[in-house]
Amino acid sequence: MTPANTVDDTTVDIAALLERGRTLSTPVLKAAVERLAPPMDTVAAYHFGWIDAQGRPADGDGGKAVRPALALLSAEAAGAAPEVGVPGAVAVELVHNFSLLHDDLMDGDEQRRHRDTVWKVHGPAQAILVGDALFALANELLLEIGTVEAGRATRRLTTATRKLIDGQAQDISFEHRERVTVDECLEMEGNKTGALLACAVSIGAVLGGADDRTADTLEAYGYHLGLAFQAVDDLLGIWGDPDATGKQTWSDLRQRKKSLPVVAALAAGGPASERLAELLAADAKSNDFDSFSEQEFAARAALIEEAGGRDWTAQEARRQHAVAIEALDGVDMPPQVRAQLTALADFVVVRKR
Repeated sequence: MTPANTVDDTTVDIAALLERGRTLSTPVLKAAVERLAPPMDTVAAYHFGWIDAQGRPADGDGGKAVRPALALLSAEAAGAAPEVGVPGAVAVELVHNFSLLHDDLMDGDEQRRHRDTVWKVHGPAQAILVGDALFALANELLLEIGTVEAGRATRRLTTATRKLIDGQAQDISFEHRERVTVDECLEMEGNKTGALLACAVSIGAVLGGADDRTADTLEAYGYHLGLAFQAVDDLLGIWGDPDATGKQTWSDLRQRKKSLPVVAALAAGGPASERLAELLAADAKSNDFDSFSEQEFAARAALIEEAGGRDWTAQEARRQHAVAIEALDGVDMPPQVRAQLTALADFVVVRKR
């Protein structure tokens, strides 16, 4: 069944919207990757799912393509054709995948999208090099346009990238702390996820000639959408179905991540919260954490839920979603574009992967 949302009596085909972003951006993305020197070109092609580990053509899962869809809608929100947003869509995808390559290595993740990660197949050095190369390609692609708007778009992308890196650094530092506040966690997730989604939903408009006020307002939508997106991701990181997420059971707990459900549970107080704090403090000092059983991780997940961390995070996702939708009131855009942006936000909050 095709995913669809009904907004203001207008039915939005989410699958078609995501597919449009993927269809228009993929040829440009492939052409950019082909600029890389061997073996980085084939390593990147493997990461994107275009070839398998043996170099044979593959029809892999390239991800949800939410960011390209947003970049094309961004151009339309400014009154431009969706194609105007394609360089921005590709640049954002390159930066996003730069972060995934490095994150997988830093987190020790061996699986992404139901296949071995790049560092697992091609080694850590190639994961680092290809990630760096994708970041450079993103800026190169935008600057080649040679317009004032392209320069403005590049500035927004580089700022978003710096915030994304800030967020990853914060995330790693949290793993070694016993306590992290909810506000600190939201700041980290706003940097790590919100900044790039905010850029995705403004970059097409900037390339289409939108003024800074319009771009900033669209960024507000994208930033809060990113927080909603990450809150859902945090829920999936603990309770997600591995067959849907492509990751291990209790993935975030295995990595000692201080994600929103964990942080909210620890801040809640009460017996479950206190017991969880004791267990996590012991885990941090444990020499056999890597050999924990499924039952031990399940027990920690149950305590997070009992302390209210799961419910709080689900409510926060809905709250951030509402703030994102409200931000759209600040931009005069075609009704169909607003309906599509609203439907994409709905999709982000109810997704299962």
